[in-house]
Parts: sequence; C-alpha cells; structure tokens
Amino acid sequence: MITIIDYGLGNIQAFVNVYRRLHIPVSVAKCASDLEGASKLILPGVGAFDHAIERLDASGMRPALNELVQHQKIPVLGICVGMQILANSSEEGSLPGLGWVPGSVRSFKAIPELSALALPHMGWNDVTPASDSALFKGFEMESRFYFLHSFFFECLNAEHIAATSTYGLDFSCAVRAGNVYGVQFHPEKSHHFGVGLLKNFAEL
Repeated sequence: MITIIDYGLGNIQAFVNVYRRLHIPVSVAKCASDLEGASKLILPGVGAFDHAIERLDASGMRPALNELVQHQKIPVLGICVGMQILANSSEEGSLPGLGWVPGSVRSFKAIPELSALALPHMGWNDVTPASDSALFKGFEMESRFYFLHSFFFECLNAEHIAATSTYGLDFSCAVRAGNVYGVQFHPEKSHHFGVGLLKNFAEL
C-alpha cells in the first residue's frame, strides 16, 4: 500500500489520482493510526522548511514515521519541501530537519557567484540520474521534470546523490540513503516522466 502523508502541505489528491490511474493501491494518512499497513510512504510538501516541520510535528505522525522509516526500513519518497526536510538543517529556517539523509538545504542566493540568479528556479529542466538510480528506470536517455524552488539539497556524502540538475550550478535534485528517497522537482506536474518515477517508486 502506497500511503501519502497528509500534514496539510502539498497536492495530496494529485498523487492519489496518479496511483489510481496506475491501479496501484493508495491511501492517505492524516494521523498516526492511518499509517498502519503502509508498505511505502510519500512525503510531499510546499512552502517553507520550518513551517513544514511544524506542520508535521502538529500532525502527531512524526514519531510513527521515524519508527517506520528508521527502524522498519519502509521506503519513503520526499517531494519538494518534503525532500528538503529529510536533511539535518536548512538555511531557510532554524528548526532541525528529520535527519534521514545527512546534509543541509542551501539557498542559491547564499552562494556569492549566484547572487544575480533569478529565483525561484521555475519550469522544466533536464535531470541526470546516477547510474544505479532505480527511481529513474526507463529514463536513462531523457529525463525532464518540473521545478519550483529557491533552495537545494547539499548531501554530506556524494554517494547519496541520486540525480543532478543544473541551475547556476550543478545541484542534487534527487537523493537516496538506504530506504529514503527524495526529489526536489514535482513528479505530479511532470507528465509521463513523473508518472514513470512514481510507478518506479511503487515497484521498488
């Protein structure tokens, strides 16, 4: 069962619709008891880092998610800000992240040579997957996804970079550490590329 974590951020219904069209069982979790029976988790998110952490804490699901992800090793896919809160910290806020993928979230603007870069990074961009990235199976020759962000995930360990894109600099747009996956772009807005990625996650 694919379980979408609904803590008040992100277009939950868009993910539900994709999986229903693919005839893949899907549910929505709004509280800890809704997480029972989940075999895979999707953690969406939009907006600011601290606000996302606060909303996740307020949902009461964070302890259960830590148990499922860190101890039971249930695969999880963080999307957009849902990917960013997988990190230890963010330059956007002051609260600690989930710490499931070692690294920090950085602002493009904080890099001096990128001070004139137009933000947010918005629209379609090419994505280069790592050679062993199961999320991108079938897209090795061409991967294009829709982005909308002003911050990027800087992995502490290079082996956790699952894909890169370029906007002013090469940045990690997908991460993977064990059973934890994250993508900065929006698969639910990325047409057949996004549908394929969500299907690949379901088939891991």
